[in-house]
Amino acid sequence: MPHPVWAAGELPGEVPTLATAWSLSPVVPALLLVIALYGIGLSRLWRGGHAGRGISIAEAASFFAGTGVLVLAMVWPVDAYGAWLLSAHMGQHMLLLALAPPLLLAGRPLAVLAAALPPRWSKALHRVLHPLQAPFSRTLALATSANVAVMWGWHAPAALALVMRSEPAHWLMHGSFLLAGLWLWTLLWQRIRDDASGALSGAIAIVVVMMQMGFLGALLVFSRRILHPVYADRAAELGITAFDDQQLAGLIMWVPSALPYLVGAVWLLAREFRRMERRPG
Repeated sequence: MPHPVWAAGELPGEVPTLATAWSLSPVVPALLLVIALYGIGLSRLWRGGHAGRGISIAEAASFFAGTGVLVLAMVWPVDAYGAWLLSAHMGQHMLLLALAPPLLLAGRPLAVLAAALPPRWSKALHRVLHPLQAPFSRTLALATSANVAVMWGWHAPAALALVMRSEPAHWLMHGSFLLAGLWLWTLLWQRIRDDASGALSGAIAIVVVMMQMGFLGALLVFSRRILHPVYADRAAELGITAFDDQQLAGLIMWVPSALPYLVGAVWLLAREFRRMERRPG
Protein backbone atom coordinates (compact mmCIF):
# COMPACT_ATOMS: atom_id res chain seq x y z
CA MET A 1 0.00 0.00 0.00
CA PRO A 2 1.91 3.10 -1.17
CA HIS A 3 1.60 6.34 0.72
CA PRO A 4 -1.22 8.50 -0.70
CA VAL A 5 -0.25 11.64 -2.58
CA TRP A 6 -1.96 14.49 -0.79
CA ALA A 7 -3.31 17.23 -3.05
CA ALA A 8 -3.62 20.66 -1.51
CA GLY A 9 -7.22 21.46 -0.67
CA GLU A 10 -8.35 17.83 -0.82
CA LEU A 11 -8.96 15.41 2.03
CA PRO A 12 -6.91 12.19 1.77
CA GLY A 13 -9.81 9.76 1.97
CA GLU A 14 -11.29 8.52 5.24
CA VAL A 15 -9.92 9.51 8.62
CA PRO A 16 -7.86 6.51 9.77
CA THR A 17 -8.51 4.58 12.93
CA LEU A 18 -5.83 2.71 14.85
CA ALA A 19 -7.00 -0.44 13.09
CA THR A 20 -6.58 1.08 9.62
CA ALA A 21 -3.61 3.43 10.15
CA TRP A 22 -1.11 1.22 8.33
CA SER A 23 1.37 2.49 5.73
CA LEU A 24 2.58 -0.67 4.01
CA SER A 25 5.40 0.34 1.67
CA PRO A 26 8.91 -0.67 0.54
CA VAL A 27 10.06 0.37 4.02
CA VAL A 28 8.55 -2.81 5.47
CA PRO A 29 10.67 -5.44 3.64
CA ALA A 30 13.79 -3.31 4.07
CA LEU A 31 13.14 -3.04 7.80
CA LEU A 32 12.46 -6.77 8.08
CA LEU A 33 15.74 -7.50 6.28
CA VAL A 34 17.70 -5.29 8.68
CA ILE A 35 16.07 -6.92 11.70
CA ALA A 36 16.77 -10.39 10.27
CA LEU A 37 20.45 -9.64 9.62
CA TYR A 38 20.86 -8.18 13.10
CA GLY A 39 19.23 -11.26 14.59
CA ILE A 40 21.53 -13.57 12.62
CA GLY A 41 24.57 -11.60 13.76
CA LEU A 42 23.46 -11.74 17.39
CA SER A 43 22.81 -15.48 17.22
CA ARG A 44 26.37 -16.03 16.00
CA LEU A 45 27.94 -13.71 18.57
CA TRP A 46 25.93 -15.22 21.40
CA ARG A 47 26.25 -18.83 20.23
CA GLY A 48 26.55 -21.40 22.99
CA GLY A 49 24.45 -19.45 25.49
CA HIS A 50 26.92 -16.55 25.77
CA ALA A 51 24.33 -13.74 25.75
CA GLY A 52 26.06 -10.37 25.90
CA ARG A 53 29.30 -11.53 24.28
CA GLY A 54 30.55 -8.89 21.82
CA ILE A 55 27.28 -6.96 21.97
CA SER A 56 25.70 -6.39 25.35
CA ILE A 57 22.05 -7.17 26.02
CA ALA A 58 21.42 -3.45 26.59
CA GLU A 59 22.95 -2.58 23.21
CA ALA A 60 20.84 -5.19 21.43
CA ALA A 61 17.72 -3.97 23.22
CA SER A 62 18.51 -0.42 22.13
CA PHE A 63 18.76 -1.48 18.48
CA PHE A 64 15.42 -3.29 18.57
CA ALA A 65 13.87 -0.27 20.33
CA GLY A 66 15.17 1.84 17.43
CA THR A 67 13.54 -0.46 14.89
CA GLY A 68 10.35 -0.18 16.93
CA VAL A 69 10.55 3.60 16.62
CA LEU A 70 10.92 3.23 12.84
CA VAL A 71 7.83 1.03 12.74
CA LEU A 72 5.94 3.60 14.80
CA ALA A 73 7.03 6.43 12.48
CA MET A 74 6.79 4.80 9.05
CA VAL A 75 4.48 1.77 9.27
CA TRP A 76 1.88 2.27 12.01
CA PRO A 77 0.24 4.61 12.96
CA VAL A 78 2.07 7.97 12.79
CA ASP A 79 2.61 8.06 9.02
CA ALA A 80 -1.11 7.63 8.30
CA TYR A 81 -2.10 10.35 10.76
CA GLY A 82 0.58 12.61 9.30
CA ALA A 83 -1.76 13.10 6.34
CA TRP A 84 -4.29 14.70 8.67
CA LEU A 85 -2.39 16.43 11.46
CA LEU A 86 0.65 18.68 11.35
CA SER A 87 1.44 17.53 14.89
CA ALA A 88 1.55 13.88 13.77
CA HIS A 89 3.75 14.83 10.82
CA MET A 90 6.08 16.73 13.15
CA GLY A 91 6.20 13.79 15.54
CA GLN A 92 7.13 11.53 12.64
CA HIS A 93 10.01 13.81 11.66
CA MET A 94 11.35 13.99 15.19
CA LEU A 95 11.19 10.21 15.61
CA LEU A 96 13.26 9.82 12.44
CA LEU A 97 15.73 12.59 13.24
CA ALA A 98 16.17 12.59 17.01
CA LEU A 99 15.11 9.25 18.50
CA ALA A 100 15.56 6.37 16.04
CA PRO A 101 19.21 7.18 15.10
CA PRO A 102 20.75 7.15 18.61
CA LEU A 103 18.82 3.99 19.55
CA LEU A 104 19.86 2.15 16.38
CA LEU A 105 23.49 3.21 16.61
CA ALA A 106 23.72 2.32 20.30
CA GLY A 107 23.22 -1.27 19.17
CA ARG A 108 26.47 -1.15 17.12
CA PRO A 109 24.75 -2.40 13.94
CA LEU A 110 27.90 -2.55 11.79
CA ALA A 111 29.62 -4.90 14.25
CA VAL A 112 26.58 -7.18 14.30
CA LEU A 113 26.21 -6.99 10.52
CA ALA A 114 29.84 -8.08 10.15
CA ALA A 115 29.05 -11.13 12.28
CA ALA A 116 25.98 -11.91 10.15
CA LEU A 117 27.83 -11.83 6.83
CA PRO A 118 30.13 -14.55 5.46
CA PRO A 119 33.75 -13.93 6.58
CA ARG A 120 34.89 -12.88 3.10
CA TRP A 121 32.10 -10.30 2.84
CA SER A 122 32.79 -9.07 6.35
CA LYS A 123 36.48 -8.47 5.54
CA ALA A 124 35.54 -6.63 2.35
CA LEU A 125 33.13 -4.42 4.31
CA HIS A 126 35.89 -3.63 6.81
CA ARG A 127 38.35 -2.75 4.01
CA VAL A 128 35.82 -0.35 2.52
CA LEU A 129 34.66 1.34 5.73
CA HIS A 130 37.88 1.54 7.74
CA PRO A 131 39.64 4.15 5.51
CA LEU A 132 36.53 6.33 5.69
CA GLN A 133 36.47 6.56 9.49
CA ALA A 134 39.15 9.23 9.94
CA PRO A 135 37.86 11.78 7.38
CA PHE A 136 34.26 10.98 8.34
CA SER A 137 34.96 11.81 11.98
CA ARG A 138 35.94 15.36 10.95
CA THR A 139 32.55 16.18 9.45
CA LEU A 140 30.74 17.18 12.65
CA ALA A 141 30.09 20.73 11.44
CA LEU A 142 28.66 19.43 8.16
CA ALA A 143 26.48 16.89 9.96
CA THR A 144 25.18 19.59 12.29
CA SER A 145 24.43 21.87 9.33
CA ALA A 146 22.60 19.02 7.57
CA ASN A 147 20.35 18.49 10.61
CA VAL A 148 19.54 22.19 10.80
CA ALA A 149 18.93 22.33 7.04
CA VAL A 150 16.45 19.45 6.95
CA MET A 151 14.55 20.85 9.94
CA TRP A 152 14.10 24.32 8.48
CA GLY A 153 13.99 23.32 4.83
CA TRP A 154 11.28 20.66 4.96
CA HIS A 155 9.12 22.63 7.38
CA ALA A 156 8.92 25.64 5.09
CA PRO A 157 5.30 25.98 3.85
CA ALA A 158 6.32 25.61 0.19
CA ALA A 159 8.33 22.46 0.87
CA LEU A 160 5.54 20.83 2.85
CA ALA A 161 3.04 21.75 0.14
CA LEU A 162 5.31 19.99 -2.38
CA VAL A 163 5.37 16.88 -0.21
CA MET A 164 1.57 16.89 -0.19
CA ARG A 165 1.57 16.63 -3.99
CA SER A 166 4.53 14.35 -4.70
CA GLU A 167 5.22 10.77 -3.60
CA PRO A 168 8.99 11.02 -4.44
CA ALA A 169 9.23 14.23 -2.40
CA HIS A 170 7.46 12.49 0.48
CA TRP A 171 10.07 9.70 0.61
CA LEU A 172 12.94 12.11 -0.03
CA MET A 173 11.86 14.14 2.99
CA HIS A 174 11.67 11.17 5.34
CA GLY A 175 14.90 9.69 4.01
CA SER A 176 16.74 12.98 4.52
CA PHE A 177 15.54 13.21 8.14
CA LEU A 178 16.71 9.68 8.92
CA LEU A 179 20.06 9.99 7.11
CA ALA A 180 20.84 13.38 8.67
CA GLY A 181 20.07 11.97 12.10
CA LEU A 182 22.22 8.89 11.52
CA TRP A 183 25.10 11.07 10.29
CA LEU A 184 25.10 13.33 13.33
CA TRP A 185 24.49 10.60 15.90
CA THR A 186 27.23 8.41 14.43
CA LEU A 187 29.71 11.18 15.21
CA LEU A 188 28.20 11.83 18.63
CA TRP A 189 28.40 8.14 19.56
CA GLN A 190 32.05 8.10 18.53
CA ARG A 191 32.68 10.86 21.05
CA ILE A 192 30.53 9.24 23.74
CA ARG A 193 32.44 5.96 23.46
CA ASP A 194 35.92 7.47 23.01
CA ASP A 195 37.99 8.71 25.93
CA ALA A 196 39.94 11.03 23.64
CA SER A 197 39.11 14.68 23.01
CA GLY A 198 36.07 15.65 20.97
CA ALA A 199 33.38 15.46 23.62
CA LEU A 200 33.17 19.24 23.92
CA SER A 201 32.72 19.74 20.17
CA GLY A 202 29.97 17.10 20.23
CA ALA A 203 28.18 18.92 23.04
CA ILE A 204 28.41 22.19 21.11
CA ALA A 205 26.90 20.52 18.04
CA ILE A 206 24.02 19.25 20.16
CA VAL A 207 23.38 22.73 21.59
CA VAL A 208 23.28 24.20 18.07
CA VAL A 209 20.72 21.62 16.93
CA MET A 210 18.62 22.07 20.07
CA MET A 211 18.59 25.84 19.64
CA GLN A 212 17.35 25.53 16.07
CA MET A 213 14.68 23.07 17.14
CA GLY A 214 13.63 25.51 19.85
CA PHE A 215 13.43 28.43 17.40
CA LEU A 216 11.29 26.47 14.94
CA GLY A 217 9.11 25.06 17.70
CA ALA A 218 8.55 28.50 19.17
CA LEU A 219 7.62 29.84 15.73
CA LEU A 220 4.87 27.25 15.45
CA VAL A 221 3.66 27.74 19.03
CA PHE A 222 3.50 31.54 19.04
CA SER A 223 2.59 32.30 15.43
CA ARG A 224 -0.66 34.23 15.12
CA ARG A 225 -1.48 32.76 11.73
CA ILE A 226 -1.75 29.28 10.28
CA LEU A 227 1.59 28.53 8.65
CA HIS A 228 0.44 25.36 6.86
CA PRO A 229 -3.14 25.99 5.66
CA VAL A 230 -3.37 22.57 3.98
CA TYR A 231 -3.88 21.03 7.42
CA ALA A 232 -6.69 23.37 8.50
CA ASP A 233 -9.64 21.33 7.19
CA ARG A 234 -7.95 18.01 7.87
CA ALA A 235 -7.36 18.73 11.57
CA ALA A 236 -11.01 19.73 11.90
CA GLU A 237 -12.02 16.23 10.74
CA LEU A 238 -10.37 14.89 13.91
CA GLY A 239 -12.00 17.53 16.11
CA ILE A 240 -8.85 19.67 16.49
CA THR A 241 -8.57 23.31 15.48
CA ALA A 242 -5.77 24.27 13.10
CA PHE A 243 -4.17 26.50 15.76
CA ASP A 244 -4.21 23.76 18.39
CA ASP A 245 -2.69 21.32 15.90
CA GLN A 246 0.02 23.82 14.96
CA GLN A 247 0.84 24.63 18.58
CA LEU A 248 1.01 20.92 19.46
CA ALA A 249 3.42 20.42 16.54
CA GLY A 250 5.63 23.19 17.90
CA LEU A 251 5.58 21.75 21.41
CA ILE A 252 6.55 18.30 20.09
CA MET A 253 9.59 19.82 18.42
CA TRP A 254 10.39 22.12 21.31
CA VAL A 255 10.18 19.80 24.34
CA PRO A 256 10.16 15.98 23.95
CA SER A 257 12.28 16.00 20.79
CA ALA A 258 15.08 17.77 22.66
CA LEU A 259 15.36 15.04 25.33
CA PRO A 260 17.67 12.66 23.37
CA TYR A 261 19.98 15.57 22.60
CA LEU A 262 19.92 16.72 26.21
CA VAL A 263 20.91 13.24 27.41
CA GLY A 264 23.71 13.13 24.83
CA ALA A 265 24.99 16.57 25.81
CA VAL A 266 25.07 15.70 29.53
CA TRP A 267 26.90 12.46 28.77
CA LEU A 268 29.48 14.22 26.59
CA LEU A 269 30.07 17.03 29.09
CA ALA A 270 30.50 14.52 31.92
CA ARG A 271 33.09 12.66 29.82
CA GLU A 272 34.91 15.92 29.07
CA PHE A 273 35.00 16.89 32.75
CA ARG A 274 36.41 13.48 33.68
CA ARG A 275 39.09 13.85 31.02
CA MET A 276 40.02 17.28 32.35
CA GLU A 277 40.29 15.91 35.89
CA ARG A 278 42.70 13.22 34.72
CA ARG A 279 44.87 15.77 32.92
CA PRO A 280 48.16 16.31 34.78
CA GLY A 281 48.27 19.60 36.69
